[in-house]
Amino acid sequence: MKDQYAELDNPAWSALTSQHQEFAVGGSLAKRYRPDIVSFTAFAEPSAAATASLDPFMKTGEHFFIIGDLPPLPAGWEVKNELVCLQMVYGSSAQNPTSSGIQPLEEKHAQEMYDLVQLVQPGYYLLGTHRMGHYYGIRQEGQLVAIAGERMRTDRFTELSAICTHPDFTGRKYAQQLITHLVNSNLDAGKIPFLHVSEKNERAIGLYEHMGFATRRKISFRLTTKLK
Repeated sequence: MKDQYAELDNPAWSALTSQHQEFAVGGSLAKRYRPDIVSFTAFAEPSAAATASLDPFMKTGEHFFIIGDLPPLPAGWEVKNELVCLQMVYGSSAQNPTSSGIQPLEEKHAQEMYDLVQLVQPGYYLLGTHRMGHYYGIRQEGQLVAIAGERMRTDRFTELSAICTHPDFTGRKYAQQLITHLVNSNLDAGKIPFLHVSEKNERAIGLYEHMGFATRRKISFRLTTKLK
């Protein structure tokens, strides 16, 4: 029986060959997101030929992520760090909204979105990452204090990402409110929400399970550098 979630085994490739084709750079064996969007690479297959075909599109000294299976790396590529995540898929019905203070975030908010995410979850979000999907925030006295949005998107699935709250405003259920908003909007559009969370982040995992997400598999995000 075919796994209905199989395209999530290679989420960046699935996104770059469907809803995110406009951000794709590369060829038939390998692609990367434009470097102003997000530092993710993707391979049609975990082969030496695939990684070699992407090498000309990577700059010397550049840091990027390989998601999922690790293919043979070209000379000069080196894995610097591995973050093992749980890939969690939403498997419930729409939820009751819990806040009316959620605001859409746009291009004009790019810098403050970036600053908040870098404060809480540095390393995975760029100034242009918000262009991958819809992003929403909650403000207090004009300050952006919580954010959540959409990252990798395919024809059937939407990854929820950049879910973070300023340290001075935690404990107010802002993340839960934003996730509820994104879950409902994606279900209304016929999309299945999913997300990635560090396997060590027990607090976040507990929240996502409480909200109807279930772990599908473990998947690695490997920070890689092209040294030469």
